[in-house]
Amino acid sequence: MANDLRIATFNIHKGFSALNRRMTVHELRQQLRKLDADIVFLQEVQGEHHGHAARLAHWPALAQAEFLAEDVWPQIAYGRNVSYPRGHHGNAILARLPMTDIHNQDVTHWRFERRGLLHCTVRLPATPGASGGEAVHCVCVHLSLFGHSRQRQMNALAEHIETAIAADAPLIVAGDFNDWRNRADAILARRLGLREVFAAVTQDTDRDRGQQRSTPPVRSFPAGLPLLRLDRIYVRGFSVKAATLHFAAPGIHLSDHAALSAELVRDAPAGTRDAP
Repeated sequence: MANDLRIATFNIHKGFSALNRRMTVHELRQQLRKLDADIVFLQEVQGEHHGHAARLAHWPALAQAEFLAEDVWPQIAYGRNVSYPRGHHGNAILARLPMTDIHNQDVTHWRFERRGLLHCTVRLPATPGASGGEAVHCVCVHLSLFGHSRQRQMNALAEHIETAIAADAPLIVAGDFNDWRNRADAILARRLGLREVFAAVTQDTDRDRGQQRSTPPVRSFPAGLPLLRLDRIYVRGFSVKAATLHFAAPGIHLSDHAALSAELVRDAPAGTRDAP
């Protein structure tokens, strides 16, 4: 359907396995395609690295975002967060759908830990009788390892969303929150009306059964034996059909994180939901 979306988020660890034991970017490319996502939110994407290019025989000639997206996701947004003498890395959003209004916001707190929010809009396919598809706001995040910095960055994220995005606009925020204590819900859920996708699936199922319970986000780190709930997908204006954890098993070793995906359906506009 025109308003159905499949999305995924993945911290790809610059194209290396945990502890940088081996290059995995070619495997990542194949596995990302199997997720069959319309929009992919990526963190720790290597934009350029002259050392790896010179040392590794199969290092891609293209920047990682372009290499991973090639022939599948024609729309690419890349936000550089960290620069160093041999290159740079940051967040990326890949999309099958038209993309506009790309903006990368620096939310660094400590100068030795550079962080950013990558924001763009993606156009859903036009519905019958409409001149153009609806704009969905997409924000890819990678937040600090330190609690105080992370709190400041989540507030900056909330302020950016409140300032730049209409309160009734469809919104997806995904990435590596490094939020093992689950402090993000207080800001993103209560302040902005977002829903975490794994909790949404459980809550909707429980509601249909007349039950109610609190569900924390899924464990996604380390990928070989996930213990910490670091990676998230939050949505507003969508129902969640399914949420899935990927690449979380011993022996896969694509990254130090597991990937998440969700199947979404755009909610009907207010005032039309009860129409016959």
